[in-house]
Amino acid sequence: MSGHSKFANIKHKKEKNDAAKGKIFTIIGREIAVAVKEGGPDPANNFKLAQVIAKAKSNNMPNDTIDRGIKKAAGEGSNVNYEYITYEGYGPGGIAIIVNTLTDNKNRTAANVRSAFTKGNGNIGTPGCVSFMFDNKGQIIIDKEECEMGSDDLMMLALDAGAEDFAEEEDSYEVLTSPDDFETVREALEKEGIPMLSAEVAMIPQNYVDCTDEEAVKGIQRILDILDEDDDVQSVYHNWNE
Repeated sequence: MSGHSKFANIKHKKEKNDAAKGKIFTIIGREIAVAVKEGGPDPANNFKLAQVIAKAKSNNMPNDTIDRGIKKAAGEGSNVNYEYITYEGYGPGGIAIIVNTLTDNKNRTAANVRSAFTKGNGNIGTPGCVSFMFDNKGQIIIDKEECEMGSDDLMMLALDAGAEDFAEEEDSYEVLTSPDDFETVREALEKEGIPMLSAEVAMIPQNYVDCTDEEAVKGIQRILDILDEDDDVQSVYHNWNE
């Protein structure tokens, strides 16, 4: 099946060293806390929590760390006051950027995100200004080197489980699902021992934009780098064809 999304969409979110991995664990820990507060500690009855646990496992978070996070959030006196806020805007060259945050201080986060766009010569826009160019999809990335199953068999496994699309990139496979079918497809792959580099519901660009201007590229990368370093930023999606 033809693929329209690229592994580059999550490239900047992969843990590259211990410090980055520590940030990933902090981000997921916050998501676990909020999911438990909203829907309870049982992932069988809390779809949001099940999604976060899948994301945690794909990032190699230890099971005992996940369990501790759930128990802490479910405990008496737990004071979870995080709030999800999404920002949308444009980077240089008309690159669309979506920033998902989880914060306990809206003013701090808004100022930091706005500063990141400004320093990279971009602009924050109004809600909805770029999200119409993305589709909300379940996205599972599988590293070719880690996967023993052949591409044809893997594609059939994913499609039979309910996936919408399967794409083969140079170094990875990508499985796309509807948000509702994401957990079913992920569980089917997990049952067959398929190692997943990333598994989450993500914003997938409908089209990618090329940017060849050197100064514009520097600006885009600066925005993404600053956002990556911000502890309040959960995820960043863009349509830049890196």
